Amino acid sequence: MIQLSEKKGSDTQRDTKVEWRTVLPEEAGQRLDNFLQRVRGGVPKTRIYRAIRKGEVRVNKGRVKPDTRLEAGVSIRIPPLRVPEKAEAAGAAGWRARLRDAVVREESTLLVINKPPGLAVHGGSGISVGLIETLRAMYDTDRYLELVHRLDRDTSGLLLVARRASTLRSLHGLLRSNGVDKRYLCLVSGRWPAHLKRVDAPLEKFALPSGERRVKVAAAGRQSLTTFRVVTRWSGATLVEAKPVTGRTHQIRVHCQHAGFPILGDAKYSDEAAIRLAAKIGLKRLFLHAASLNFRLEEQNYSLEAPLPKELQRLIESLV
Repeated sequence: MIQLSEKKGSDTQRDTKVEWRTVLPEEAGQRLDNFLQRVRGGVPKTRIYRAIRKGEVRVNKGRVKPDTRLEAGVSIRIPPLRVPEKAEAAGAAGWRARLRDAVVREESTLLVINKPPGLAVHGGSGISVGLIETLRAMYDTDRYLELVHRLDRDTSGLLLVARRASTLRSLHGLLRSNGVDKRYLCLVSGRWPAHLKRVDAPLEKFALPSGERRVKVAAAGRQSLTTFRVVTRWSGATLVEAKPVTGRTHQIRVHCQHAGFPILGDAKYSDEAAIRLAAKIGLKRLFLHAASLNFRLEEQNYSLEAPLPKELQRLIESLV
């Protein structure tokens, strides 16, 4: 078992000089931007991208792009990248204790986290520190920690984090071939009919005038499929199990909306009836939870489950 540890001192003091760093074999295949986020945990993505764009970051003394895949043995110039004090404080004080309790499984190649709601999986877009930055601070002896997939900030449940590049590649292969069975629980507005077992509707990203990114069903979008199963019905709401066959952004949320049964507590993809019902039952967050993961990796079967958070379990027990 690898022990968790707290980082001592301030990164604002540590990252004041140019550093040259050699990529190790276990770090090979990583994107440059992800590599820099790992070794400089807490630095905003915008600062990292600006450093790469301005040529402050070099690979074997040459300019590169953020999505450059690193090879073992190359030398990386890392400029001074100061970590904002508020980001370090947020990472240290806000989420570390909760994430220690949220580790479902810990192996030499893989971490399984029961992600709490309200925590973004990575920093950026005004979020100084996310789950992956906090984990890198906690597991500060690890040379490699990368998200295998993502969950929306307000979604809770099972999330995979690779501790080796080979594990990340293997799991990405499984995800592309539908080799990972992912099941979510969501409480939707209305009585979901038993015959509605699948929503096959292409999804397309777009931006609101404010710049906020959203997703919609559109003929020009990417093919997207979600299957559904009714778990429990009440007079005005239904608990359903959703299995995303494809893995598009906001897929379950938009497919539920498209079917006419938006997820309760969804501030982005809801309607007036769902908003009123969520307020009536006292729901204060998105009712979407990654409940189970099943896959086979390196001759080992994984069957992982995360029960509904207590506040969601209490809420459905109060429904009549």
